[in-house]
Formats: sequence, structure tokens, C-alpha cells
Amino acid sequence: MRILNILVRRCLPLDRFDEAVAFHETLIGQKARLAFDYPEYGLKLAQVASILFIGGTPESLAPFTATHATFLVDDIEDYARHLPTLGAEVLEAPKLVPTGWNMLVQHPDGTLVEYVEHRDKHPADRLPEAKYPKQN
Repeated sequence: MRILNILVRRCLPLDRFDEAVAFHETLIGQKARLAFDYPEYGLKLAQVASILFIGGTPESLAPFTATHATFLVDDIEDYARHLPTLGAEVLEAPKLVPTGWNMLVQHPDGTLVEYVEHRDKHPADRLPEAKYPKQN
């Protein structure tokens, strides 16, 4: 069980979506690895590096603006079982989404986090392994 990456979420109007994605692609030097329309919710999504852009109307964005971050995980079912043992509450159980599966969780401090397991995992979405200096 592993958190692969943590994405900062940026909700913005559809008329600014493409410009914002293009700016960050140029700034970071990386094309969006993920880009798709989510017509069921009236949204467009794109991921550039560790930024998840969510474009929509004020009405279509309203259910998503309270979520603070997206955690990409290797096994969403394991996290659905494990998080409650840490005091977190699964508000929306894992469900199928265009990229794989997601669920909404409230951490004990009140942070709302979307957990996502991508069907097709991208190697660039993995955080580097932590390397700690040897202790004397």
C-alpha cells in the first residue's frame, strides 16, 4: 500500500482552462499526462506534473471545490479499509471513474481528500523513494 503522488487541485472556469494548462506545460516543461472531458459532471480535467486542473462552470465545480488534494494510490480498496483504522472517514466509497477508481475521504483534521487509483499508472506519478541519512 503506497501513496504514489499528491496532486494540488486547481478549479477554474472553462474559459480559462486551456490557457492555464498551456501556461503550466510551458513553465514546467511537461505536457499534460492526463486530459479528458467528464461530461457527467460538466468538467474538463488535466494533470500537469503534480497539478490537477479542473475546469467547469461555477455550478459544475461547486461539489469539487471543498476537496483539498488528490492522493494517487496504488490500491484504493486497501486504503478504503485502512483509513478508518487511522480515524479517517470514507465519505464516498470507491467507485469507477474515467481514469480508474476514486473515493472521497475526510481526514481526522477535517481535510477532504480524493483518493484515486489510476487504471493505467504512469511512472512519472510516483514520488521518489525517501532516502534518509544513516543515524549514528
